[in-house]
Amino acid sequence: MKLTATILGLLCAAALTVNAADKKKAAELTAEQKTLMKELTEKYDSNKDGKLSPEEKKAISADDQKKAQEAKLPGFAAAAKKKEKK
Repeated sequence: MKLTATILGLLCAAALTVNAADKKKAAELTAEQKTLMKELTEKYDSNKDGKLSPEEKKAISADDQKKAQEAKLPGFAAAAKKKEKK
């Protein structure tokens, strides 16, 4: 029982840490980046959870991917490099 409670506590702490990091990244975006991120999310967020999952990012057109890279949106440079390698 103690082990289960400890593991659950650690998982909750990890989830809170990840959530705080995501919020910090969002707060650091410029107005232009926020606008572009909102547009991309509205266009490609197929499950309407307010976030772009890796699968949803794969569906982004080359033009939109280029816009995201040029705006230096976090998480888009890696996706582009993966597409180039294929």
